[in-house]
Amino acid sequence: MSERDLLVLSSTTKTMDVNKYATKKTIAQGLLDVALLTANASQLKYVLQVGEKHEFYTLMLSLITISIVLQVAQACLCVLLGTALDINKEGDHPNANKANNVILCVNIVIMAVNVLISSFEMKGDDLTNT
Repeated sequence: MSERDLLVLSSTTKTMDVNKYATKKTIAQGLLDVALLTANASQLKYVLQVGEKHEFYTLMLSLITISIVLQVAQACLCVLLGTALDINKEGDHPNANKANNVILCVNIVIMAVNVLISSFEMKGDDLTNT
């Protein structure tokens, strides 16, 4: 790499707005959360249609509800992180870091709950005819 290329790369890196990057990352994460929320809504619809014939009706209803509530809370935190906090400002660094850590923890809990939901889901069985 020539000295000129390094200079161009260096000036490009200096002008990169870290806050814009974080905002785009938060938006992308939000879109993935919308997909998961849609899947949970579909699972909730299925469980409610089958009703108490479903072997794990109460458990599934509870887990899906917990997942949806946590996803809404996470979305609110993502909006806060993406709009109210500017990571280019030194004063916002501690709050942005805390919000990011909380979002990560909530995301891990949502993932665990959805793994449980998947393990108890029985769409392949014909529960409607029993």
